[in-house]
Amino acid sequence: MMKIKVLKIRIADEFLREDQKVIDNFLENHEIIKTETAFIHDEQFWSVVLYFNDIESIINKTSVKDSKAAKYSAEDETLNHDEIKILDALKLWRSEKAKEQNLPTYFIATNKELISVAKYKPAKKEELLEIKGFGKHKIENYGEEILEILESV
Repeated sequence: MMKIKVLKIRIADEFLREDQKVIDNFLENHEIIKTETAFIHDEQFWSVVLYFNDIESIINKTSVKDSKAAKYSAEDETLNHDEIKILDALKLWRSEKAKEQNLPTYFIATNKELISVAKYKPAKKEELLEIKGFGKHKIENYGEEILEILESV
């Protein structure tokens, strides 16, 4: 069942880290279907609407037969020289994309997701699905560009 969560991301430095932690924790534990954002000029904050599925309800729906192995996530793995080059290219792309779409960078992809991409090096969109944090929505929006970056670095 799809649910909706509205979050407020305050721009002021003293709140930004705290608000970012809240959204990161939420993104970590929910499958996001769609996002909508609006900047509220009077009060200087981002209003973020997240349409999501609970991970628990998704897990409960999947039978043992069609359940996949856990998604790949590069936790505290060290990156080699090539992977660092990939990560730098991905971060640069993410910054440009965030500016272009007027969004915080972690909306495009979190650092952990980019590190996982650099380590895992997916060659096809289907392989992006195997990385924690990448769902249908993110892959439709950014999958092609991410794969192009991986090919070019």
